[in-house]
Formats: sequence, structure tokens, C-alpha cells
Amino acid sequence: MRILTLSTLFPASNRPNFGIFVERQTHALSEVPDFAVTVINPIGTAPWPLSNASGQSDLKALENESWRGLEVYRPKFIAIPVIGGARNPAAIARAILPLVQQLHRETPFDLIDAEFFYPDGPAAMRLSDALGIPFTIKARGADIHYWGQQRGCRSQIIDAADKAAGLLAVSGALKSDMAAMGMNADKIRVHYTGLDQGRFLPRDRAAEKARLGLTGPVILCVGALVPRKNQRLLIEALTALANASLVLTGTGESEAALRGLAKQLGVSERVRFMGAVPHDDLPALFAAADIMALVSSSEGLANAWVEALACGTPIVASDVGGIRELMKNDAAGRIVAQDPQAIADAVRSILANPPQPADVSANVRAFSWKENARQLADFFRTVSGHQG
Repeated sequence: MRILTLSTLFPASNRPNFGIFVERQTHALSEVPDFAVTVINPIGTAPWPLSNASGQSDLKALENESWRGLEVYRPKFIAIPVIGGARNPAAIARAILPLVQQLHRETPFDLIDAEFFYPDGPAAMRLSDALGIPFTIKARGADIHYWGQQRGCRSQIIDAADKAAGLLAVSGALKSDMAAMGMNADKIRVHYTGLDQGRFLPRDRAAEKARLGLTGPVILCVGALVPRKNQRLLIEALTALANASLVLTGTGESEAALRGLAKQLGVSERVRFMGAVPHDDLPALFAAADIMALVSSSEGLANAWVEALACGTPIVASDVGGIRELMKNDAAGRIVAQDPQAIADAVRSILANPPQPADVSANVRAFSWKENARQLADFFRTVSGHQG
């Protein structure tokens, strides 16, 4: 099967973590016998004079490249920041259709794989109409929970869901949310993320702490610094955890506010902002932490949950997304209210009786990229009728 993967998030040389899980999934699929994958990663750039803003030159500089053996095309489309979300699917389709038609003429595609529900899904719907081939869409969390509530976007999401040959959700909880929006539940298959079990595994915690210059109880939070991830609650909880330190990875719009809050509460010396951490460096961080805390207001199935558990690190998480689908035993951690005191109580409880790392990692033993790709290949064959 020849798959055209359409993804607005995909790594590049100057942003290697951006959409890393799409890349890992796509690469794993490309290794399945009789599957070939071409990636189109549309890049939204702002119109003049917004094109002079910080970061725009980096976007314009992104070029086509071979990424871990995958051919990745990066056509540009005009994206108006903040207010232009409803226009993006049509803008993407217009910008990339000539390239898609050319590639399809040279070697026809069997199916279009949209890796996020919005804007990728409605854009794939337009390409499907033009090429006369089926398309599928994968939902990952914010593409449903955020974009599904935006004016001009929800109707496009529902329309694309109706016309897609099949739909994927990263958790059973997200599938339920999609059905509640009016999507046909019979079309939705749960497709869990993959995991590199050879890299994400328990290590000597004391040795990893020493190597990273960490001491005492360490709480780690892996995620973009944006309001939805609720890192502010972890900083507030730190005031009730006298000897603990908090390590935050990621960048985002909330960083200045979070730094200000830590200073205001007198805990800034116990909060380390690490910025964007290369994905290959995360196993050591997870293994060094006593707890990985992520108390987001919404998630699909956070990859940070899966990777932390694989490293033998228990998690403190809010009751969102597929968290209950991951936590198979008490060693996995605690599910808490989005409240600083509840977070602090859960942290103290785990630190007082830390679980065995092997018992923690057992919760995600079934996760692998090979299994992820096997299920994805089976799904694509089924929805396209391509049973060769």
C-alpha cells in the first residue's frame, strides 16, 4: 500500500521534537512489509506584515528533506495567526494539491492518512475528493477538545468525520468524546501510541539524579508550557512539599507567568526550567524523577504518561483522557483533582511508600512501535479494502 501521510506536526532539523510521535509512528509503518509512506508536512506562514514577526523566518526556511528514510515535503500555506484557524484546511488543500496530484500521477496513492483531526482532517477530505481515494483521520486530544469547540471548525470536523473511511483515537476516552460530538462510534478504532521499550526503561535513580545534578525528591513535568497543562498547580503544590524540587521541560506561552509565580511563592530556587529537551534525552530525566506529574485540563493519551511509566516512574495525573486505561495497578501512581493540595497529598503518599520500578513499568509492557504499526497497517488495509 502507498500511504500519503498528511501532518501539520512533524519534526525537522531545526525542531526535532515537533510532532515526534507522528514521525515515530510513520517510520514504524514504513517498515511494515508492502507499505510505502510519503509525508506532506504543510507549513503555515503568516502574511505580510505579520511575516516579519519572530519565528517566521525559521518556518519559511523549512525545506523538503529525507528524515530517517522518509521523504518529507513541506509546501507553505498562508496561516493568519490567532483568528485564521477556520480557514486553514482550505488553505492547506489549495497549497498542496498541485504537489499531491503530481506525486499521485507518478505513483498512485491508495489512501490519505491525516494525523490530526484539525486542520489535517478537513484538508485531507478535500484532497480525497480531488484524487478519488479514501482518507482516514487520527484524533490525538487537543484537535478534538480545543478545535472541536471553535467557531467555523467544529462543522468541518464533523463533515470530515462523516466522509472519512475510518477514524482513529489515541484512547477509549477520546473515542467517547468523539462519539459525543456526533461521530459514528462504529467508525472509530482505538489506536494507542507506541513506545521504544529499549530506551524507556528503569535505571538507577540515584545515579541518574547525580548525573543531572539533582538532589532530594524530584517531581518532573514533561509538556508544553501552555495553560492547558496546568503547571501552575504543580508550582503551587510545591509550597506544601518542603524538600521537593520541580523540573519543567518544554517551552510555551506560559513560561514567563510560571517563572513569576514561582518567584512570588518563594519556590523559584526549587523550580528548574529546562526548556526544550531532545526526545532522546528524556529517558534519563524520567528515570531520575521520583514522580512525573501532569495535571492537564484535557488530554487524549499523553505520551509523557506512557514513557514515565515505562521508566518505572509513578505518575500523578488529573482524571482526563485515557489515564484510567494506562493505570493497571496501584504502583502506577495517583489520579487527583486539579488542585494544589490534592497534588501535594498524592506526592507525599508516593514518596512515603515508593513502588518498585518493575511494578510501575508493567503497566505499559504491551506498548511498542512495532505493535502500533501492525495495528495501523491492519486498519489501513481494512478501511481501504486493500487486503493483499
